[in-house]
Amino acid sequence: MTLGPAKTLIERARTQGAVVATAESCTGGMIAAAITDVAGSSAVFDRGFVTYSNEAKFQMLGVLESTLDGHGAVSEEVAREMANGALARSDATIAISVTGIAGPGGTATKPEGRVCFGLAQTGKETFSETVEFGAVGRENVRRATVEHALGLILAALKADS
Repeated sequence: MTLGPAKTLIERARTQGAVVATAESCTGGMIAAAITDVAGSSAVFDRGFVTYSNEAKFQMLGVLESTLDGHGAVSEEVAREMANGALARSDATIAISVTGIAGPGGTATKPEGRVCFGLAQTGKETFSETVEFGAVGRENVRRATVEHALGLILAALKADS
């Protein structure tokens, strides 16, 4: 993975005075790693939450048990609560969350390659979406998820400029 999108994110966040946090499940910290691979990221990156288990989602991000029970971990509802929790539990002004099925596996209703994203920003409505990357293999799903997440943050920062 190239550093291009992360480097642009750092520059744009610095210019706008934005601070970023991540809440990651299926990527296990890869988004935070992509951002912090760039020199100078400490000026705009506050923290990353790796919440692989449901218990971690409850404890670290305040995701409601009823949301997990009602929608499952791979859902836009959980992605929104993860992003909101990361924003509330950090010094960030923008937080991205991801939860999905990198594979192998999945079900007919939640197939391999499905990833739900959440984006929370101070003073704005939380955005969520689901992307179907397909059964392209665990590594490819995770890599595509990181790139998409960085793109969502960049788009949100561009809209604020």
